Amino acid sequence: MSMVPLGEFMPSRIPSVNPAKHPDEVFELWSIPAFDEGKPEVVPGSEIGSSKKCVEPGDVLLSRIVPHIRRSWVVSPATENRQIASGEWITFRSDEFDGRYMRHMLTSDPFHVEFMKTVAGVGGSLLRARPEGVKQIKIPLPPLEEQRRIAGILDQADALRRLRTRALDKLNTLGQAIFHEMFGDPVANSMGWDVVPIGNLGVVQGGLQVSRKREIHALRKPYLRVANVFRDLLDLAEVKEIGLTESEFERVKLQVGDILIVEGHGNPEEIGRTSVWTGEIEECVHQNHLIRFRADKSLVLPEFLSCLLNSPSGRRRLNSTSNTTSGLNTISTKKVKEAEVPLPPLAKQAEFLERFSASRAETKIFNAATQRFEDLFASLQHRAFQGEL
Repeated sequence: MSMVPLGEFMPSRIPSVNPAKHPDEVFELWSIPAFDEGKPEVVPGSEIGSSKKCVEPGDVLLSRIVPHIRRSWVVSPATENRQIASGEWITFRSDEFDGRYMRHMLTSDPFHVEFMKTVAGVGGSLLRARPEGVKQIKIPLPPLEEQRRIAGILDQADALRRLRTRALDKLNTLGQAIFHEMFGDPVANSMGWDVVPIGNLGVVQGGLQVSRKREIHALRKPYLRVANVFRDLLDLAEVKEIGLTESEFERVKLQVGDILIVEGHGNPEEIGRTSVWTGEIEECVHQNHLIRFRADKSLVLPEFLSCLLNSPSGRRRLNSTSNTTSGLNTISTKKVKEAEVPLPPLAKQAEFLERFSASRAETKIFNAATQRFEDLFASLQHRAFQGEL
């Protein structure tokens, strides 16, 4: 099977349009935030603040911004509205590939490894993949019929994986149901608990910035990333290592009971999601896109506070303090310290913890099965990329 450089599918010139010059025209906008919502925005030109590039049905788009988040989708068939896209997308266009096949290739593990080698910038929202580098990456390109066959297999596996993930998400809400039953809405605070800033309940700490400069350090430790922390759930299937100094290690090493809060995410709904570290990996640290909160357990139990922050109203509270820059939503350690939460008596928190622990045991069993689905899907993508599917 031939390996083809992606540059062969990247148009050299793509027309652009300034929607502001067409304020009454309605556009179909394929933006980075729209990807996280699952569909393009349909908005008048008066609401679009900058020039956009024109795209066509069947184009495959790959996000070059915040590249560790895998974003790729296929432009849908034409509608009555002009189709335009953010300049943060790299566009692939050709009759030689099937759009679904290309999307799977661009989100596969083997491609992502090569894609991240093209990234430049200082971190966070300033990180971008370089199109010139992406042009050099080669992907397998079988005949179209074979591409469609492979895409069909991967689509089915992906659908099963997504169903399993949604089922796990619903199971994860069980803890929230117990929380709401015992404590009500934290914002309304109908039970009249004392309201206290999080900073008064423990220590808020940032993490390590990940960069190539850390490769010089002989000391290496496992570290947690945004991809490891979900709502009341840790995914430790892939934990990477980072170079650091002894003093950095002492500052950011995790202890059992630490709450990890997602500081930056492309999807505003995922900002501020939290989980409690339970010590599965020794001498583990965390990166700067995770904020660590170490509770004074004489005042608050970590599992209670984590569940509170993951509740719908707790999420709204943190989201209201976030900033958005170039598709990355962030909150600061200062905002976390200032966020106020209701504080029930410790005995009431302990009662919640007992009930919550039982639901967590069921979730762990289901999560193990879900991880097997994730591993199977990754294996299928890998085999497809190697031309073995």
